[in-house]
Amino acid sequence: MHSQPLVLGHKSLGQVTEDICAPMNRRPGFLWWAAFLASLSLLMVGGAAVAYQLSTGIGTWGLNRTVGWAFDITNFVFWIGIGHAGTLISAILFLLRQRWRTSVNRAAEAMTLFAVMCAGIFPIIHMGRPWLAFWMFPYPNARGSLWINFRSPLVWDFFAISTYFTISLVFWYIGLIPDLATLRDRQRPGLKRKLFAFFSLGWDGSYRTWLHYETVYLLLAGLATPLVISVHTIVSWDFATSVIPGWHATIFPPYFVAGAIFSGMAMVLTLMIIARKTMHLEDYITPRHIDVMAKLLILTSGMVALAYLTELFTAFYSGNPYEQMAFVNRLAGPMAWAYWIMVSCNVFIPQLLWFRRVRACLPAVFAISILINVGMWFERFVIIVTSLHRDYLPSSWADYAPTLIEIATLAGSFGLFFTCYLLFCRIIPVVAIGEVKGVLRHGTDHGRPRTVEPEREKTGPPAREPAVVEV
Repeated sequence: MHSQPLVLGHKSLGQVTEDICAPMNRRPGFLWWAAFLASLSLLMVGGAAVAYQLSTGIGTWGLNRTVGWAFDITNFVFWIGIGHAGTLISAILFLLRQRWRTSVNRAAEAMTLFAVMCAGIFPIIHMGRPWLAFWMFPYPNARGSLWINFRSPLVWDFFAISTYFTISLVFWYIGLIPDLATLRDRQRPGLKRKLFAFFSLGWDGSYRTWLHYETVYLLLAGLATPLVISVHTIVSWDFATSVIPGWHATIFPPYFVAGAIFSGMAMVLTLMIIARKTMHLEDYITPRHIDVMAKLLILTSGMVALAYLTELFTAFYSGNPYEQMAFVNRLAGPMAWAYWIMVSCNVFIPQLLWFRRVRACLPAVFAISILINVGMWFERFVIIVTSLHRDYLPSSWADYAPTLIEIATLAGSFGLFFTCYLLFCRIIPVVAIGEVKGVLRHGTDHGRPRTVEPEREKTGPPAREPAVVEV
């Protein structure tokens, strides 16, 4: 059966460039300024909260001797999960020759960088003395026999985050080079043209240049793909290497990876539906893209649901009373409301996406994507807090409630994320121009060649190999 086109409107190569660059040439509208000021306000509130807790101490949090981890590590795991979708779309789907990724990969890659930045804040704050964070940097030791504890999960997190951020940044920048050259050629002489010329690395658009570019991009995709598995696997070891009931589970590595992809895809859907409408990119982010990403949400929701059931089965089949008590506490304890919010948002609500009419309704998909991220935040909260607040000794049981400082810090992380993302939308094309030109004819006119301006034809990338797998 003939596949649906990836770009609507019978665009020429020149029209693709004009349409995608248009939002950067226009002055930002009311919606952009409203969103930017709201995000910047949240960022300032979060910055004030972090400054206060650094000057006063982490006693400003609601932690106690029983619940030693709470909002801070919950937010850390949540943001790392959000950052996984960028590598999934950019690297894994590229290796699988999924051509539909071309309209969403740029925004997903940028989202990865901003989410990892947000995640990196919380382990540093949790140290209590963040000015000593440089101890974990790989530099020659000048402190004699004093070394960091390499068995600490905090050190594992540092190396995982720094490696993931570095590879993601390089991968994102390499993919930007053809578009930076396009922006260079469209600028008048001046500072902006010089900046674009510097960062485009002398790109000339020749066949040889494209060949070298795609070779490097393929190698980076192969290098970045293991990070999707390894980074969140290391994050899961923060819990799985302990002896606390509810944490020491061998299922945690694949469980955390599936959950990270699940929440990351939901955030990509949220951002792309907004960008599609506000930046007038309906011809490039089509209903087909929304439909495919919704189907991936169904797949990853099933994986997460299987993990939830496996946890329950393992706990009750093991006969360990402490493990059983941990899950009874999750299901019917003082914080059971958080567990059922998690299950409702991550398991039950995504099942609506089985219906084609729901997948075709953008407001419904938008609402479901937001609820999924709410559920995934509560998943991390349930794993951390409900496993700690009822431990082996009833005499040490304690409840937990976040303080205003913790809530403000969480709000500030969202402010940082959306402030960076909104600035990104104004400076760099949200959709990869060169990537879209490479799939412009896919699914149109049943393979018949279309009329394209002769002088514009050479601006697109060379034809790629036919897709091996198509969703």
